[in-house]
Formats: sequence, structure tokens, C-alpha cells
Amino acid sequence: MNLPLDLALHLPAHGRGRGLAPELRQLLAEPPGRWDRPELPAFGGPLLAEGAVAQAQAHCAALLGAQHCWFGVNGASGLLQAALIGLAPPGSRVLLPRNLHRSLLHACVLGQLRPLLFDLPHDPGSGLWLPPTAAHLDQVLAAAAATGPVAALVLVSPTYQGLAAELPELIALAHGAGLPVLVDGAHGCGQGIAAGADLEVLSLQKSASGLAQSAALLAQGARISRQALERSLLWLQTSSPSALLLASSEAAIRHMHSPAGLRQRHRATMTGQRLQRRCAGLDLPLLANHDPLRLVLHTAAMGINGLEADAWLLERGVIGELPEPGSLTFCLGLQPPLGVLWRLPRVLQALARALGGPALAPFAPPPYPLVAEPAWPIGQAWRAPAVSVPLQAAAGRIAAESLCPYPPGIPLLVPGEVIDAGRAIWLQQQRQLWPGQIADTVRVVAG
Repeated sequence: MNLPLDLALHLPAHGRGRGLAPELRQLLAEPPGRWDRPELPAFGGPLLAEGAVAQAQAHCAALLGAQHCWFGVNGASGLLQAALIGLAPPGSRVLLPRNLHRSLLHACVLGQLRPLLFDLPHDPGSGLWLPPTAAHLDQVLAAAAATGPVAALVLVSPTYQGLAAELPELIALAHGAGLPVLVDGAHGCGQGIAAGADLEVLSLQKSASGLAQSAALLAQGARISRQALERSLLWLQTSSPSALLLASSEAAIRHMHSPAGLRQRHRATMTGQRLQRRCAGLDLPLLANHDPLRLVLHTAAMGINGLEADAWLLERGVIGELPEPGSLTFCLGLQPPLGVLWRLPRVLQALARALGGPALAPFAPPPYPLVAEPAWPIGQAWRAPAVSVPLQAAAGRIAAESLCPYPPGIPLLVPGEVIDAGRAIWLQQQRQLWPGQIADTVRVVAG
């Protein structure tokens, strides 16, 4: 099937510039380089008390219902690291979900933190992790507390696929247990702060109209220390932040809450909902989620691995965002491509005819305990002398690196974990499900 132009259904959410915030569009229309400015007194920077940046951060905090806002120029990854390090002192244990982004593992190394990894509900039909329920998190908190004190809890909501947790219930449970909560809201618009989270990180290229690497850290309440957060931001963010990315952060947040921005999101949402109805009417299987701008094709129900579906579609000019063994996620963005309502269903029907068949077998759940801490400190395991061994010979060894398909950037194995027999078998299965993403060997601690 020949398409006249490629169908770009990937991030950033500004749709290759068509949906950029108007202020940012005007800035980019200036002669090249005029927006590349230093931290002059009138302009300031994210950690300076005076200047245009400080004023913009205060205004954006108010728009998002937070007490504090810091712009970031190293993406949500850099701000997640700064947030976790600012939240928990060295040597403390932090509860991290198994669907964490790998940047939080890096934060544990940099901040000398001990990760307590907690398992999540699993959907065998798609292979996806699901957000925790209140009952599930209650069990997690009890299991973690039984082995010692915990400094903080991290939650991911919404997920890459647009699955959202019942954040008010989960945050209330954590606060009841005395834990501050950091929400990785990279794919959201501030739902974590609205639900009572102490900290939330937004990626302004994923759910708003900002450029890649523009992000924001939001904070509120007495459970966090502004001084500790700004200290960790000083350590981990550049001393020469890009004026363009700072302006992108402000413009994206302001546009998100402006009448024009709300109309833009409404139009995109209507398109997304119409597209879902059209696909359902054509018997194209979709996974239910909470974000109409994320269309998640249930490729496993079609008998197709999502990575194979993605490769087939790329050859035909359809560029998705996130291929996984059981699904393929398309991001419509704030300015969905012209003709997407008829072009995407048509090519997905062709995909079903070309590659479809009986539904794939259910995906085996990861063999994780409810709560587990790596046997070795992850920084020690990562730096230790290591050797490569075949996956089938890895049982009983200590992982020296993570196994992490990217995207989505979620580790299947964490440095310092013991690879028991069940995990070794599961990792071999995962290698078959992620062709080209997972090697047939794994690095383990030597000796």
C-alpha cells in the first residue's frame, strides 16, 4: 500500500511543529541563534531567585496548582533523578515500581539509594503492567515496612500507553504510612499534583506542546525540602541551561492552560475518540486506556508481535511510537496528522490481512516477588568486574547491568539482582518476544 506522505504518530506531541505553542513558534521564527541567550540578570535561570525565568516558574506553578515549579532542560529523566535524590537521603530505601523508567535506577546510583522494587498487576493478554490498585499498594507498603524503614514512594501515572492509576487513593495510602510520593507524570498533564502528590515530573514534549528535553518539576507540601531539591537540581542540571528549552517549558505550560490550548486539546481529543470508534467498528482490537490521544493497538489479539507490526508499518510510511510484544502505541499528539481518521484504519486493516492470525498465547507474568531489594548495591554491581554469559547459563549469578528494551526504557533486570532459575527462563522468553532488543548473553558479576 502506497501512502502519499508518512503518517507520523510519534512524540513529540507537537506534531512536527504544527502544534507548537504560539509563543514558541514565534521565538523559532526569529533569525537562527537569537534565542540562544546566557543567564543575564534580567533573564535569570531555574535556580535563581530573580529574573524572567523565576517569574515564569512561579506563574506556571500557580497554573498547575503547585507551590513550586522548576524548568528542566535534560528532559523528564534529569528531573526524575533530581527529584528522587532531593527526596531521600543517602543510604535510605525507596519504593520503586517495576515499570520505573531507567533514569530512576541511575538516581539510586548517584544518590546512594537502596531501591525496593515492587511488582505490579500484569495483563496476560497484552503483556503490559497495569497500575496498582489501592489493595495492591496496601500489600506492598506492608511488605516493605516489615523489612525496615522506607523514605519515599514512586508511582508512574499515566503510563506510556495512557493507563492511569487512581492516584488520590494511592497517595492517601502512602501519606498514611508516612511516605512522601513522587509521581512520574512524564506522560501526563499534572494529575499527580492535583491528586496530592508531593512531587511530580512532567515531560512537556509528551503531553504538551513543548520541544524535546523541556520538562518541569512540581512540588508542594511540607514533606519535601525546597533546599534539598534545589541542591540536587544544582548537582544534576547544567549550569548553562538552554534559553530555548526554558522558553519551551514556559510556553508549553501557559499554552496548555490557555483558551486556545484547551480548544486545541479538545479538538485532538475528539479526533482520538472518533478514531477509536472507527477502529472498533472495523474490528481492529484496541486496548482500553485513559488517554484518547494514545491509541493502543492490541497486536497480540491479531496474532502479531507489536515489533513486527511496527516494522511492517514503517515500510509503508506509518510511524508509531511504542512497539511492544503484545501492542503498538500510536501518539496522536495535539495536532493529529491530516487524514488520520481514514488512513490509519485502512493501513491497520491491511496489516491484519498481511500478518494476522490466531491470537498469540498469553504472556507469562514476570517472576518477581511482591517487594524485593537487589542482593548487591546496584552501584557496586554496575561497577564490579563482569563477564558475559549465555542467558541459559545465568541462573545463580548476580546481574552486572540492566536489560532494558528502549523504548519504553523499563528494565527487565536490575544490576545487583540474583538471576534465579525462573528469571533466567523468563529472560530467554523475553528475548524471543523482543527481537533485536535483548542479546542472548547477559553481563554478570565475575567470580
